[in-house]
Amino acid sequence: MSLLIQEVPAIDAPMDLLLLADPSQDKVRSYLSSSKCFVASIGEIVVGACVVQPYGTDAHELMAIAVHPAHQKSGYGTVLLKWVVDFFRKSGARQLEVGTGTFGYQLAFYQRQGFRVTSIDHDFFVKNYPEPIFEDGIQLFDMLRLTLRY
Repeated sequence: MSLLIQEVPAIDAPMDLLLLADPSQDKVRSYLSSSKCFVASIGEIVVGACVVQPYGTDAHELMAIAVHPAHQKSGYGTVLLKWVVDFFRKSGARQLEVGTGTFGYQLAFYQRQGFRVTSIDHDFFVKNYPEPIFEDGIQLFDMLRLTLRY
């Protein structure tokens, strides 16, 4: 069965999936209403989700992308990201941006798709989240900003 990707209203966004990418429900809710939400499904099962917010006149920011743990490492995240990149390219965007931690699989995930590091937001995770965020036992402090220019 093939992966179906489609835009859904913010009210139908799968919050459980989005919280895998951004642990703050308040933050997700703050950007969800002004963003486009896309879901990836196999039949009736939602396996992935992505939220993209306008960022300037012809740029967008990938705010969250996640795949359900039972479906990770199956290529669905890559298919979803490629679909979103193509969607915004066809819509006339000149670039897509994303912020991520300074290490881990997410960084390589974006770089494999052509995103390049453009800046560092020092202490982002400390200043913007009430609880420390850890990945692989290491606390996240800084956010890398990556950009894919069309």
